[in-house]
Amino acid sequence: MDIKQTGIAGTMESSDVMVTIQPGSKGIEIEIESIVDKQFGREIRRAITETLRDMDVKNARVKAVDKGALDCTIRARVKTAVCRSSGKALYEWKVS
Repeated sequence: MDIKQTGIAGTMESSDVMVTIQPGSKGIEIEIESIVDKQFGREIRRAITETLRDMDVKNARVKAVDKGALDCTIRARVKTAVCRSSGKALYEWKVS
């Protein structure tokens, strides 16, 4: 999936994450700001990377500002931001 414009999903509320995705040209670049980075930074990065891979995103700049979001919330926010940034109005949500 091609990233055509900036897409944002999420909030700055407790237990949420704000994900911003922009077009990139150097593969996947991820920047994470998190209140639980030392404990869960690796897992946050993995959730973002796996979700982008599953959506076939090859080039993107991603910034995630995490306020203690669960894995399922991170993945949902990434999917929504990708859809918004690709210009794709609908997405086939799958149960995994």
